[in-house]
Amino acid sequence: MPELPEITVIARQMKKEITDKQIIDIEARQPKNLNLTVHEFVETAKGKAIKNVFGKGKWILIELYPEYFMLINLGMGGDLLYFSNIQELPNKYQFKLTFSDKTGFTIFFSWFGHIHLVKELSEHKMTSKLGISPLEDEFTLENLEEMLIKKKSRIKNFLLDQKNIAGIGNVYVQDILFKAKLHPNRKIPTLSKTEINDLYNAIQSTLNQSIELGGLAYEKDFHGKKGQFTDERFLVGYKEGKPCPKCNTLIEKIKTGSTSTYICPRCQIME
Repeated sequence: MPELPEITVIARQMKKEITDKQIIDIEARQPKNLNLTVHEFVETAKGKAIKNVFGKGKWILIELYPEYFMLINLGMGGDLLYFSNIQELPNKYQFKLTFSDKTGFTIFFSWFGHIHLVKELSEHKMTSKLGISPLEDEFTLENLEEMLIKKKSRIKNFLLDQKNIAGIGNVYVQDILFKAKLHPNRKIPTLSKTEINDLYNAIQSTLNQSIELGGLAYEKDFHGKKGQFTDERFLVGYKEGKPCPKCNTLIEKIKTGSTSTYICPRCQIME
């Protein structure tokens, strides 16, 4: 599933390529992806122009002019690809949007995703409840400390809850916790100020490193190019049985609720 780094890369590329372009045609082959009927969706979006594009958590938000937002979530995986008037279209796609200059983009969902139209972002239940993004200026160490004050849950559960922090999933949380030397099952009230500071820095460094590398190596950007964040760049994530990069203890895979986590049992102890 694309997480914050991949969504950020795509949204930035989309903003550069499609801002100010006018929509002239939409093809929606899978009505279940939409929050309106195909006819309503096409008639609403057709003729509108792209005002802005930005990411929020695992969603891409396209501001249309006049007065609408197109919200895209790629679900468990998908390709959102730009095309020019001289390029061949992908063989498979569920959605195609074309601009007046004959450029556009297609979306292929390998698993169920969403393409919604709303007038006000506050009307959209799935995005209006999202927490702060780690890329927002408001996401400071002080802000994170305040968020954690009254929490009683395990730290991994907190990080994966999109209502707290939007965009962190089970891929990047592995190395975030390792860098902060936190066991995923540590209860939040047991964290010290130093550990919270380390957690904040780990979130920033892990996500920004992937953004700089174009995202994960198995995800495509807006131009069909795969990212450079390869498996080798993970510190402990998905490296069961390999030595910890800090202490050489063998990395373990443990069950944490409904998900699994890769940890160093020596660096990430339960306290």
